Amino acid sequence: MAGQKMLKFTSVERDMPEKRAPNLRRTDFAEIYAEYATAKAEEQASRCSQCGVPYCQSHCPLHNNIPDWLRLTAEGRLQEAYEVSQATNTFPEICGRICPQDRLCEGNCVIEQSGHGTVTIGSVEKYITDTAFEEGWVKPIRPHTERPESVGIIGAGPGGLAAADMLRRQGVQVTVYDRYDRGGGLLTYGIPGFKLEKDIVMQRMQQLEDGGVKFVLNCNVGDDLSFGAIRGEHDAVLIATGVYKSRDLPDADASGIVRAIDYLTASNRKSFGDEVAEFDSGELNAQGKKVVVIGGGDTAMDCVRTAIRQGAESVKCLYRRDKANMPGSQREVQNAEEEGVEFVWLSAPAGFEGDAVTGVSVHKMRLGQPDASGRQFPEVIEGADYVEDADLVIKALGFEPEDLPTLWGEDALEVTRWGTIKADFGTGKTNLDGVYAAGDIVRGASLVVWAIRDGREAAEAILGYLAGSDAVAAE
Repeated sequence: MAGQKMLKFTSVERDMPEKRAPNLRRTDFAEIYAEYATAKAEEQASRCSQCGVPYCQSHCPLHNNIPDWLRLTAEGRLQEAYEVSQATNTFPEICGRICPQDRLCEGNCVIEQSGHGTVTIGSVEKYITDTAFEEGWVKPIRPHTERPESVGIIGAGPGGLAAADMLRRQGVQVTVYDRYDRGGGLLTYGIPGFKLEKDIVMQRMQQLEDGGVKFVLNCNVGDDLSFGAIRGEHDAVLIATGVYKSRDLPDADASGIVRAIDYLTASNRKSFGDEVAEFDSGELNAQGKKVVVIGGGDTAMDCVRTAIRQGAESVKCLYRRDKANMPGSQREVQNAEEEGVEFVWLSAPAGFEGDAVTGVSVHKMRLGQPDASGRQFPEVIEGADYVEDADLVIKALGFEPEDLPTLWGEDALEVTRWGTIKADFGTGKTNLDGVYAAGDIVRGASLVVWAIRDGREAAEAILGYLAGSDAVAAE
């Protein structure tokens, strides 16, 4: 009987949650997708073909049991669906909103390959956990037994929080140190509300705090508290700082040229009702300005869509390759175009006009031979330069790791030639005894879902270390 509720992909078409009209959503920072109604979530979940070899699951960094919780949703067994989802993913309501499903689970859905349109995995995942919070199924962590061992986690982003959750469930005493005044890292201050409303992050923070995770905020390790002091306070330490050093451009120091992280943080702080002097002065506010964003990744998409909502006169995105070769989500590009962003493909900055910026000198590009990564390398078209008017330029060129050994006075901490922490794959173990690392500070700037996986694996390895076995995390 249960099987009759599944395999509906031949009779039921793919149907995403309703998306608010561009003229409405460009005026606020609310999420752009509505929530599924129960019947619609069950209907869309029923399209799953229950594959013998589920490629959606194998292409999910967390290897979520996607077919199982889709089946349970289709059968109306939502609390069980939540429990299955939560077993492998610490924050399914967040991944359901911000994961690039088109490149991961949904992009590898078998029925998509057969021409029937992928199952709306991310939207169902979001619906399951939102319902779980509404119904009170999400409980504070209550370990069966409290343990005396303690772990210090540096960084309250997705990797650090995922590890904190797993360690507390085993009764370990956990303290999380973070430089910001709120936990969540980039979930709180880097990602705009139209993709991830901040009450969604704060409810998880509250759940962790209610479960006994201690937070030491406004704490700059190396200044306010030494790395050595944190090591001395705890039985093990996890470094999960992320990467926050912005890649730069030469001669990009005129007023009106700003870093993406500063711009997005200011906007998100305003959404909390904070006083932000740089925003109020106009320095980090796009209202009434001609905005040019340089970059083609997801951070650039966040910046252009934020500028639209702040009331910019115009918003253009310069990217040195074409649309097909950009690293950002195509879904985000479509949303941005709908909202009024103009993409200027095959364009790269050559310099800047004015002491207070008035324009970007632009090289027109063409795609040449493939580089070492296999992507066609952009080449300058001689004699085709022009100036793009701008009075706010946002640099969204990606992020690099900070020099942690120097900042923390811990020269013995080994790093790679890229500045990321050198750590064992699958465990996060560093060269320092009892010190582990997870997330972007190990792998470089990446996806939230990978940080969650790294944090969970590091937590498992730390549990082995505390038990005296130094066990390798299971794949």
